[in-house]
Amino acid sequence: MTRTMKTEIKQMNKKIISPTPFGSVCVVWRLSNDKPGIVNILLSRPGVPAQDRASALFPDSRKSSCVEIDSIAESIKASLEGEPVKFSLKLVDLSPYSKFQQSVLRAQYAIPRGSVSTYGLIAAHVGSPGGGRAVGNVMARNPFPILVPCHRTIRSGCHLGGFGGGTEMKRTLLEKEGIIFNIAGKVICPSFYYAPA
Repeated sequence: MTRTMKTEIKQMNKKIISPTPFGSVCVVWRLSNDKPGIVNILLSRPGVPAQDRASALFPDSRKSSCVEIDSIAESIKASLEGEPVKFSLKLVDLSPYSKFQQSVLRAQYAIPRGSVSTYGLIAAHVGSPGGGRAVGNVMARNPFPILVPCHRTIRSGCHLGGFGGGTEMKRTLLEKEGIIFNIAGKVICPSFYYAPA
């Protein structure tokens, strides 16, 4: 780890959102040129609260907030409670990610509430036909869940696929957005976002 990286980690702040229907959520952020930028959003996982994940990944961060981060935190909580929230990416720091990763995150961000897509369709949309697995890898490491709604991407066979907060959370989020499942647990979807016309 370089000296610069150590300095950046020490400058990290975190805002804990608790309670939510899915446990705590942690927004990790930092000031850059006197403006807050979101570095990571951590969801609780079964048996692992978000604040424990934040302490492990960002050990020198400290609890802190500001007006902009408080507003994002309130919106995340409202979204997890089922309210229709449209997020902005203006506070999200995409600079550490490759052009492909950024294109996938932006494509995922654009999928509206009540719609789903597939990893393969997103891959084709960003100019990488056949790159469904690569899209899946980006989504598996999505640093901004909820703001970048990776729960809205499913497998091509209409099965859920994975999710950082667990598949039960993914299904519940989709149901709150109006997505219907059949008895086998597959998404019932007349059309996919990014599907060719």
